[in-house]
Amino acid sequence: MRKLKIKISFFFILLTPLFFSCHQSQKKPLQVNRLFSDHMVLQQQQEVTFWGEYTPNRELTVSASWGEEVSAKTDSGGKWEVNIATPEAGGPYSIHICTKDSTISINDVLVGEVWLASGQSNMEMTLNGWPPRDTVQNAKKVIAEARYPGFRMLTVETNPSDKPFDTVAGNWVVASPGTVGTFSATAFFFARRLYEELNVPIGIIHSSWGGTVAEAWTSEGGLRNLGDFNEVLDAVKTSDVRKKAADWFANWNEMEMPLTDEEWQNISFSDLEAAQANFDDSHWDTVGLPGRFDKIGSGVFDGAMWFRKTFTVENAEVDYVLRTGPINDMDATYINGQKIGGLAGENFWKTPREMVVPKTLLKKGVNTIAIRAIDRRGKGSFSGPMTISNSMGDTISMEGNWKYRLIAEIFMNRFYVYTLNSDFSERPDLIEFHPNLPSVLYNGMIHPLTNYKIKGAIWYQGESNVGRDEQYRRLFPAMIEDWRAKWGYDFPFYFVQIAPYNYAPERLSQKLRDAQRCALKTPNTGMVVTLDIGNPANIHPANKQEVGKRLAGLALDNNYGKDLVASGPLYRQTIKSDKKLIVEFDYIGSGLVASTKGLFGFEIAGEDKNYLPAKAKIVGDKVEVFNADIDYPEYVRYAWKNESEASLFNREGLPASTFTSEKF
Repeated sequence: MRKLKIKISFFFILLTPLFFSCHQSQKKPLQVNRLFSDHMVLQQQQEVTFWGEYTPNRELTVSASWGEEVSAKTDSGGKWEVNIATPEAGGPYSIHICTKDSTISINDVLVGEVWLASGQSNMEMTLNGWPPRDTVQNAKKVIAEARYPGFRMLTVETNPSDKPFDTVAGNWVVASPGTVGTFSATAFFFARRLYEELNVPIGIIHSSWGGTVAEAWTSEGGLRNLGDFNEVLDAVKTSDVRKKAADWFANWNEMEMPLTDEEWQNISFSDLEAAQANFDDSHWDTVGLPGRFDKIGSGVFDGAMWFRKTFTVENAEVDYVLRTGPINDMDATYINGQKIGGLAGENFWKTPREMVVPKTLLKKGVNTIAIRAIDRRGKGSFSGPMTISNSMGDTISMEGNWKYRLIAEIFMNRFYVYTLNSDFSERPDLIEFHPNLPSVLYNGMIHPLTNYKIKGAIWYQGESNVGRDEQYRRLFPAMIEDWRAKWGYDFPFYFVQIAPYNYAPERLSQKLRDAQRCALKTPNTGMVVTLDIGNPANIHPANKQEVGKRLAGLALDNNYGKDLVASGPLYRQTIKSDKKLIVEFDYIGSGLVASTKGLFGFEIAGEDKNYLPAKAKIVGDKVEVFNADIDYPEYVRYAWKNESEASLFNREGLPASTFTSEKF
């Protein structure tokens, strides 16, 4: 049998102009973009845009209960768009979109301040965390106390796309103990501080994806000028590749992607025959587990796959416990045809699996385990260790060779369902399509938002660009300006400098931190430093509360007139003084102070750039650094290690950023 080669496959099906011409004049039901739903928040005192679809060349009216009403006419394609003025913060209001024969009502609408939160896993990480390893400090208490009727949240479903999307999946919800646990922790703490200090409704739109790179979040136009990504952009746009994808998936039944945990738990591909002990899997291929299963053969895919294995039990008179480690993302596990457990839904990808196997399901001799694993996005894997054991001390390894079979694949945010005997010999080898390709997350997760009026954006990303700091110095400011160009105004953009972490020494993540510092040259930006609240042993530090608080401080100071010291000391310049270097800073607040451990982490070098540890002391509002072995110091740097810890603060308790006086 030919080795199964799977390539990820989010491509647009090409439809011919003839198809569209046959349907242009047909009546369309009235629709409004999915961003507009009950419980939403609109930016106050602005002209906000509503848009949707209806029958071509028909009139409609949008009326708001605060007293505004606007009429419009759909274009020849059935699209409509109106601008409507919002009042000062308040509500709740209702909005009605009316035609001659239908009405859409949107209720419990608030008017206030709207922010966008984006980035990778440290922004994506929810208040619930990803236990047991990745947890959020004080999360249980925070969730239990989350009763904020004027604080609303929307999470954008992940959706990489090779072309700009116009809509997103996601719904506005009110912040409550039942909703905040699955929302971004950083975004929650940011928005909660604004809500408590401004006393106006707050809306926060969260659109992030763990493990992703900045170029994926930047539009094609924003990247073309850089020149670094043109070859890949051209490959993704290859129409032949898209057509091959469309032709292949047209052969299979499709089904909607589940939207809730309950729907994921009840998902069915009419495939449970594969769970039975007597099922013939002799024609299936073999893979070694634990390990990644989204890269079986030479391909990459997102979807559902069955894994089967037999194991021998000598003592079937006692219960056993099955442990597989985390399964990324979801699973349903069967012993001899009976389901014993599994986790399905959001945010179980780091949760170790542990399931009781009742003795009544086992027999002495050969038994069969079957696991249907679903990799919704990113890396699908069994992390291990994989064992089944009993209280008598018997342990059976479940590691080694397993039989496997693909049963469903995700394409365009839909499942395409195969059979247990599908022939994959004609499946084309398509371009690998993943969420780190240039522009694909901008297309699917940012572009649909660009008509929605926001006050500003917060951003926590950079870990996946570590090792490419020189490029990031150009890429990150380009992304910021790209977003502003798409929205049409220079909104404030606040970001988090990546936290210290034990990357491999050659990764030099301090260079990425410094590239982020240099992005502050972009107007109307601000940066949160995390050198004092990181965890070198965990890339996902638990103290998200302080991160969100500091982000909110930047907004309160710069945009809401609160006159705060919202930034730690930032390097300004170096002055030579005999054998010393004198370092000057901006944002010193009411003065510079050292940590309780003293002042450390400074290094100096001569023209040879051979850096040595420096003694440092605070003199007034400056820091003097020197090393007795360097007669002619030229350069100074601070916190210049992967896992550096803060030692310099302003009196307001905010840490100084990593910096170097070298010019790159």
